[in-house]
Amino acid sequence: MAASAKPTPTPGWIDEIFDGVRYGLAGRVIAEQQSPFQTVTIIESERYGKGLLLDGCWMTAERQERHYHECLVHPALCGAERIERVLVIGGGDGGTARECLRHSGVQHLDMVEIDGLVVEWSQRHLAAIGGGCWSDPRFHLTVGDGIAWAANAPDGSYDVVIVDGSDPAGPAEGLFNRAFFEQCRRILRPGGVFATQSESPEAFRQVHIDTVTVIREVFGHADPLYGWVPMYPSGWWSWTFAATDGRRYLQPDPERAAAVVRGCEIWSPRWQRGAFDAIPAAIERSLNAPSAP
Repeated sequence: MAASAKPTPTPGWIDEIFDGVRYGLAGRVIAEQQSPFQTVTIIESERYGKGLLLDGCWMTAERQERHYHECLVHPALCGAERIERVLVIGGGDGGTARECLRHSGVQHLDMVEIDGLVVEWSQRHLAAIGGGCWSDPRFHLTVGDGIAWAANAPDGSYDVVIVDGSDPAGPAEGLFNRAFFEQCRRILRPGGVFATQSESPEAFRQVHIDTVTVIREVFGHADPLYGWVPMYPSGWWSWTFAATDGRRYLQPDPERAAAVVRGCEIWSPRWQRGAFDAIPAAIERSLNAPSAP
């Protein structure tokens, strides 16, 4: 999930190097190809099963993905007033769509992924991550530019908008700026929830702070949630949730939560409460500091 220098290969290991630290898994590369946007790599690891890298950066793995996807999806889907229409921007491995579609109240889900090779290889090599999402009649895939999709969608098109992008570089760079967040706010219905991954508070501290700050300014209400994805830089990760009518994402709907929690490995209402409260003191001070005149 990080822009990184090209690592020196170690026999039997696949590595991402970021800011002087190596994050690696023992295993082997089973497929690699340059798409029009990035280098797509599929690996088979000893510990976490098959995994995906983009431009040499860890994206997901079969036995890590729930640490990420459950935390991104369920605070949003259990917090929005309605969940009939959902938009996922990115998410080409299918994990976010799969978790969304576990909610029976979802009637229509649009997923817009810019890189068709990521979708093709995820379906072929990482089928367990997407699960049944690819054949669910509620699921509608568009291979295209999610930024343009948001800009062209009508006002109030979606109850939930989820951004499941990689780091702010390459094809995902435009997913981390005020203009894009303003479009997401525009297409969100009243009572809706916006969610995005918002980087590591340790490995990407300033990017994290800036992202949360801008989202809070655009939506009026936004809070980061903290968890762990051990394969990512520092292992410590965040997701940010926003709404225009209050901090509704903090209180999961009991019926929706009960319907999905038994199938979760990480997320639960109790875990969510702790994860929102786990904001580091220095990050909280930075987010609450008065803006410069």
